[in-house]
Amino acid sequence: MGELTEDLLSEEIRAARETVIRFMRNEVVPVMDRYEERKEFPFDLVRQAGELGLYGAIFPEWAGGTDMGYLAAAVVCEQIARHDARFASSTNQQGGTCPCCIFAAGADEQVLKYVPNLLAGKTIGMMSLTEPGGGSDPVGNMKTTARRDGNVYRLNGSKMFATLANVTDVGVLFAKTDPGAGAKGVTAFIVEPKKYPGFEARPIRMLGLSQALDSCAIFLDDFVVPVENRLGAEGEGFSIVMQALQGGRINVAARAVGLAQACLDEALRYLNERELRGRPIGTFQMIQADLAEMVANIEASRLLVYRAAALMDAGRPSNRIASIAKFHASLTAKHAADKTQQFFGGYGLAQESRISWLNSYAYLYFNGEGSTNVQRVLIAEDALGYKNADRHAGKLRFRDPRCAPAPGLNSAREGRVEEGK
Repeated sequence: MGELTEDLLSEEIRAARETVIRFMRNEVVPVMDRYEERKEFPFDLVRQAGELGLYGAIFPEWAGGTDMGYLAAAVVCEQIARHDARFASSTNQQGGTCPCCIFAAGADEQVLKYVPNLLAGKTIGMMSLTEPGGGSDPVGNMKTTARRDGNVYRLNGSKMFATLANVTDVGVLFAKTDPGAGAKGVTAFIVEPKKYPGFEARPIRMLGLSQALDSCAIFLDDFVVPVENRLGAEGEGFSIVMQALQGGRINVAARAVGLAQACLDEALRYLNERELRGRPIGTFQMIQADLAEMVANIEASRLLVYRAAALMDAGRPSNRIASIAKFHASLTAKHAADKTQQFFGGYGLAQESRISWLNSYAYLYFNGEGSTNVQRVLIAEDALGYKNADRHAGKLRFRDPRCAPAPGLNSAREGRVEEGK
């Protein structure tokens, strides 16, 4: 599968894909069930993935990345999820939204201090935006506050669905420094829960999802964050998270495509093995009709994801197509999981069956980085002309901060990418 997109990939990206496949088949797949049984976070696997450069595609070499771009990152995420959707949960925290926020808005010293270790898997990342009552408007409904107290901020409140919060070393967390200012009152902070008091993370046990890579509830009680760990200026949090979510949607969409492909892999094997009335059930036309729809949806979703990633690599507006790709891929993953579970019949409901937990992850991708209905609203309002989906222009670092400033630039983040360049 994937022949329609093969010519979009460079030799370098194809080689990276083969590296991912070997790593997943040889190192992750044989042992991941054991981590799940023990409910133990796979620190060593994350470190190995970091050493191979699997988290660093969208970051330059000076920040610890491989400088291969968003298309390479999408291919990597797709293949990780195809082989084990549980382990794929690490990709956004180590190489997506968490380091993206720091890279996009952090001072040079912050980037060099935190990002390389996250990409290398030496430290475990986290991003926390959503709150218990936040729903699909986590910024507007944000209740968590950050109060300046001398040379520290004190954070109070609670967060929900923060992946890896119980094992994180470095995270990005959003709180209101001006509770009455709406989105303009939100500030981003680099948090280090193991170094400062007032942070508690409790795993949320969700049916069918990983017991080793947890999603957590966070409780903040005068949690201390040094002033130098503020990310950007006060009130810039909304702008920072919007930049990170664009790439995050491509990450989730790519993982959804990988999961859908995993379902198709399982379906093709089973439909050729399972016999009814003396012939494989794959020969029955109603089965074939469902299978054909699955194949077409996966190919279409993959094309959308790769196109969105390629536009980001070209520095062109891409929030609209990233939203479309995430929307389509999440629907594709759910359709593929549902149909494959139906193919398997009763076996597809057994907890020991791989397809049972693949279906649970398909539901997860409905919500990650903006629910499917949020994407519907964004896409529709853009089409109707109510809101331009690409209105949040991304910023780009133009140079290695250890080098002399580029001519005509006052800082690494002043310039904006011009469309088509």
